Amino acid sequence: MKSFIISIILLTGLQASAQQHTISLQESKQAAIAYSYALKNGQLRVNSAKADVAAAKSDYLPSVSGTGIGLFGFKDFVPAIPDVLSKGINNLYILGVTGTQTLYAGGKVKTGNELAALQLQVSEIRKKQSADSVLLLTEQKYWNLVNIQEQQKTLAVNETLLNSVLKMQKDMLASGLIARNDLLKVKVQLSQLLVNKSKLQNGRRVALLDFAVYTGIPFDSLMVMQDTLNKNSTPVLPALEPDTSLGRNANYQLLTKRVLGEKLQTRLSNGDNLPSLAVGVSASQVGSFRNSIGSTFSPASFVTLSIPISNGLWGRGKQKVSQRRINEEIARNDYRDGQNQLRVGIIRYWYDMQDQLTQIRYAKDNLEQATENLKVNQDNYKAGLTTISEVLDAQSAYQQASSTVATAFADFYVRAAIYNYVTAKTGNQP
Repeated sequence: MKSFIISIILLTGLQASAQQHTISLQESKQAAIAYSYALKNGQLRVNSAKADVAAAKSDYLPSVSGTGIGLFGFKDFVPAIPDVLSKGINNLYILGVTGTQTLYAGGKVKTGNELAALQLQVSEIRKKQSADSVLLLTEQKYWNLVNIQEQQKTLAVNETLLNSVLKMQKDMLASGLIARNDLLKVKVQLSQLLVNKSKLQNGRRVALLDFAVYTGIPFDSLMVMQDTLNKNSTPVLPALEPDTSLGRNANYQLLTKRVLGEKLQTRLSNGDNLPSLAVGVSASQVGSFRNSIGSTFSPASFVTLSIPISNGLWGRGKQKVSQRRINEEIARNDYRDGQNQLRVGIIRYWYDMQDQLTQIRYAKDNLEQATENLKVNQDNYKAGLTTISEVLDAQSAYQQASSTVATAFADFYVRAAIYNYVTAKTGNQP
């Protein structure tokens, strides 16, 4: 046990002598945003959607295609004809170019462009949603580390307290004022504290590694979170009442985009049942590679009109449009239900913050009483009016009360971060 305590003291001394690396919440968020693979993928999806928009715009332009055919035969395709064709023809080529401009396609070109633009908006919303999620998770990990740091401070204070009691017990035992059993009780409680201290140190290392991996910040065992939990004051709510406006909420925006997307999909399906009209020009040239015959150039123009009849009246096209309209109604129902659920969620997280503030007030009151109780028991023990067991019980209650206050503060900041996330105010501080 003695060697274990010495090791702890030496480790603490080495850490204290080394230079600590302090990082703020804002720095943590900036690092996480720059490092996040989720955000990088989100930007790639935005770039993909932009390419789709450019592709959809190309549908307004004419479609041009070229063809070429070359034929070589082992025998003449056309034998020689006296006074007309001196040699037989065993090869032939055909070259052609066709350009087509769609004048009307049932509105599918315009609808396709609107769908591509909508998908780009959805991709940008999802990218913003990913960024908010990264900021939220970073803040949760940050406050968890702050809480661990505060727990370490609590254990350090109580370790000092127990060491002072142990020294006093040793002096009293040497003077024959107490039984050895009283000294052992203090040693047992101190040993349990040191075990908890070791567990907390290991837990901090794991949490710090998780924080470093998530934010991309190089792992440093001496990294310290800048924020502390000021137990002398009480945090306040971000506003006087919950903000249930949904205009900036990413999930709400996605619900509205889905309704619009279903409408456009219905319009696109209905376009398959409407006539289509296109005009075009073509040019072709036919000849022989050996000039057995002269080449001919043939330009032409054309108009195409396609009128689907059975598809829109009784075929698959009609049923597909019916299905699309059902999907529209489903999207509208999900929209109505979704916005109600989002508002309920905002209010729930709001009251979670209120409950946590109540928890902080009770925890602070409990800590104040535990502190006074410890002081009274220490004074009474020195005066011979109480036992060491009562002092140790008071110390344990004080340690638990201090730990509960730190956890209550950290939990409030985590709940505030969640509330800011659901109200699209990620990054705001309570």
